[in-house]
Amino acid sequence: MKGSKGPLVVLEYPGGRGGGMNAERYQEQVLDGIFFDYWMQMSEERGQILFQQDGAASHTAKSTQEWLKWNSIDTFPHLPSSPDLNPIEPLWNKMKSLIQNHPHIPSSIGELKVAAFEAWGQITEADIDGHVNHMGDRVQAVLKAKGGHTMY
Repeated sequence: MKGSKGPLVVLEYPGGRGGGMNAERYQEQVLDGIFFDYWMQMSEERGQILFQQDGAASHTAKSTQEWLKWNSIDTFPHLPSSPDLNPIEPLWNKMKSLIQNHPHIPSSIGELKVAAFEAWGQITEADIDGHVNHMGDRVQAVLKAKGGHTMY
């Protein structure tokens, strides 16, 4: 969100068969957790805002849609087959780079979490705003490419 850097959420799930992200984990760890408090704070400060998420199964699940409706959270439309234009996406590359260049290469889950939070701490509101400010350019590029690949 322009002018604000939300909290980083490190998701916990077992992995392996049946242990990936699902709607229940998403709702418990993200929506019911840190997200809702941040959403409420931003809504109080800015008025009506829209939540943007991609077409991941845990995001589009009926129970997730019901959770959002129950909590009066309106979402920004996102077509299932459209490119991911969320301004957070380029920041994941920056996060990866910061973690890879961390003075102490993480060798455990705990160290990786610490490095991730340190990397998130290095990302500024100006970094976020730069991507938000260029969303119009990104949308125009996708339209020009008729939904195909762009330089973004």
